[in-house]
Amino acid sequence: MRPAPNFGPNPWHQTQWDWRAAANFVFGGAGSGLIVFAALSPARGQLLTALLLGGLALVGTGLACVWLEIGRPWRAFNVFLSPRLSWMTREAMVATLLFPVGLAAAVAAPALTWVAAALALAFVICQGAMVHAAKGIPAWRDSMVPPLIIATGLAEGGGLLLAATAWQGAAPPQMLAIVVLVLLARATLWYFYRRRLDGAAAPGALVQLDRAGRVLHLAGTLLPLLLIVAAVLAGGALAAPALALAGLAAAASGAFMKYTLVTRAAFNQGFSLAHLPVRGG
Repeated sequence: MRPAPNFGPNPWHQTQWDWRAAANFVFGGAGSGLIVFAALSPARGQLLTALLLGGLALVGTGLACVWLEIGRPWRAFNVFLSPRLSWMTREAMVATLLFPVGLAAAVAAPALTWVAAALALAFVICQGAMVHAAKGIPAWRDSMVPPLIIATGLAEGGGLLLAATAWQGAAPPQMLAIVVLVLLARATLWYFYRRRLDGAAAPGALVQLDRAGRVLHLAGTLLPLLLIVAAVLAGGALAAPALALAGLAAAASGAFMKYTLVTRAAFNQGFSLAHLPVRGG
């Protein structure tokens, strides 16, 4: 049984969303990003099928983790009852379209790949808006959170694409350029997001976010960029392992950042008391 939080004017750590909720954002965002990058890539045939099925498997894993978090799992269907109010409902509705369209694109109708990519992008947009809608947690309610979640999902997807296709031969320059741009966009969004939290989030949340930020900048941005440059310049037998490692680093650092954001940095703001009672006043 979870201990009751210490309610009061000081921030306390939320206990409603744990690692299972974080897994939805980790796997769901990465899977959605992989589907988007599969559509952008020149992959065809069995390779395209494998990329699409891999993306769907990751999204399904994330949703399964959320299902396991529910105390009464068969009440999960109630999530479809509030499309006008809940981003979680919208995420679920997009997922019900994404899976059949994605399977059709992977197995029988490759022309639907772009439709699956659009639905995957809508899925990760819902995820970003869902975190932002939790107004009681300063680290979540900042307006930079939705674009940060979206960029992170795309960066993870681009990284997984590099890791999955590194052994297929030289990656097209345009794909490498897109991955680089997404990695730089994610790092830039994180920089401005973190600056905006100074004085707004709890000290404990800022410590966790700073740790995740170091991982994101060093292992998730600088290292992949250096490895991509090395792969382009060196070529030959070194290109494949360099691109694979770059992709895995980009994806793993994004997963760590989202896990930290959803769990370790999730401090409530505490009670806001604009006017304190004065004895005898």
